Amino acid sequence: MDVSFLQPVFDATGPFATVTANVTHTTENADAELELRVRALTEQLTEQGAPEVVVEAVRGRLLEGNEGGQAGTLEGRAVVVAADGAVVLDEVLAAAPAQESAVWSPRPDLLPVLRQLAGRVPHLVVVTDRVGADLSVVGTSGEPVEEKEVDGDTFHMRKVKVGGWAHNTYMHTAENRWEENAGLVADEIESQVRRRGLRFVLVAGDVRARQILTDKASGTWSDLVVSMEEGGRAAGADRAAVQRRAAELVAEHEARECADVLEKVQAAGAHGLAVTGKDAVVEALRKSQVETLVVADDLGEDTLLVGNGPLELGVKQQDMDALGVHGEVAPLDAALLAAAVASSAGLVVVPASAMPGEPVAAVLRYTDDSTPTDQ
Repeated sequence: MDVSFLQPVFDATGPFATVTANVTHTTENADAELELRVRALTEQLTEQGAPEVVVEAVRGRLLEGNEGGQAGTLEGRAVVVAADGAVVLDEVLAAAPAQESAVWSPRPDLLPVLRQLAGRVPHLVVVTDRVGADLSVVGTSGEPVEEKEVDGDTFHMRKVKVGGWAHNTYMHTAENRWEENAGLVADEIESQVRRRGLRFVLVAGDVRARQILTDKASGTWSDLVVSMEEGGRAAGADRAAVQRRAAELVAEHEARECADVLEKVQAAGAHGLAVTGKDAVVEALRKSQVETLVVADDLGEDTLLVGNGPLELGVKQQDMDALGVHGEVAPLDAALLAAAVASSAGLVVVPASAMPGEPVAAVLRYTDDSTPTDQ
């Protein structure tokens, strides 16, 4: 995961309010229910000492745009607000959180947010018919970054006698037109794949249009295609099944990423290009050696010492003495995330059960004489 989107959080001045909220609309009283949930969360912040400017910023952002929300939508939302009331993070969660939370703390409580983010797997959803297609590009934010209609020509002609010469001519001409329209859609898909590094292309819609389109898939994106029968392009067509399938594919890619990175840690460790354990990872972060930081989704109450900047890290006071700085105690997860952002490292959060020995590991960009080799 590219965590550069967290930079505004670490650029801000704390303390911070970190809130994960259920903003579901499933009943006629959805707006009133949301008001009550938001009130409960903001009261928790007030009880923890958050100033009114922060509480109001949280309340305003969670209620913003929710009036009249569509029934049946299920959504969670995460908001981080700095001490001056600035909203420094506002993200959609994969679903309504099982347990809402509101925390006022010196550092943002981000790991629970990252665990629940909507999938950050760039992909393309295509709903096609014989005229063209609707394309929705989802970026690394998990949100649509571009939505586009691609339409070719329609072909109309008078009714002809089935089986006659005119009918055969009509069918041949119509098929040619469908082919041309699909070619326009295929060109746009190829352009999006090349520009955005998409991980999969989900194609739904008319069965004949899907067949023609996927037959035109170039080597650039032929291996990325997943086709499904549900979903239509007509006005008012229900696309819930398409959205569910896209979410399933995102989850599959994320699970594969977790498995791949753990395998990469093992393989790279054999060549000295990976380290495990808090001490070794902290040392690598200090030197900006980390390419990908791997952390368990529950780091408990463990802590680190942090100096004047996010890369001035220490496991014990002797580490800070060696750096010549005073260290303050910080939660392990907050300190590691800040260091990852500061050093442009990627981040993968994996289940704690997948890292039973050491809850922290890293794949390295480079090694030096001090890098541990006994992996």
